[in-house]
Amino acid sequence: MTKGQVESKISEAISKFEVEQMGRGPEKIRTIIFQDLIIVRLKGFLSTSEKNLAQTKEGVDLIKKVRTALFESSREELELAVKSVLNVEVISTYSDVSTKTGEKIIGIVVDQDIDNYLANL
Repeated sequence: MTKGQVESKISEAISKFEVEQMGRGPEKIRTIIFQDLIIVRLKGFLSTSEKNLAQTKEGVDLIKKVRTALFESSREELELAVKSVLNVEVISTYSDVSTKTGEKIIGIVVDQDIDNYLANL
């Protein structure tokens, strides 16, 4: 598999995870691999209700708390989604949402340089 194919498969797996675990998938998703770091950028993942709620500071805080709690409670499924594409160990995962842009960033650190991993397949 090429790096681009792996990035595409990770995007597909994360999009499926979002639908199954968070209740809604993104409008757009892009994955970028850099050494042992996988960055996933999701656009258009906020529901209409969340967009309305995001009009106040309290609403923004609530969205971030709920989204963080949902992410933390399903972290293992996210890591399994990555492992379904690449046979690597996930060291850590990070996630944050922007209620201003409607974007979400997921950062995943794995136990090896993916470029080297792909070169040795």
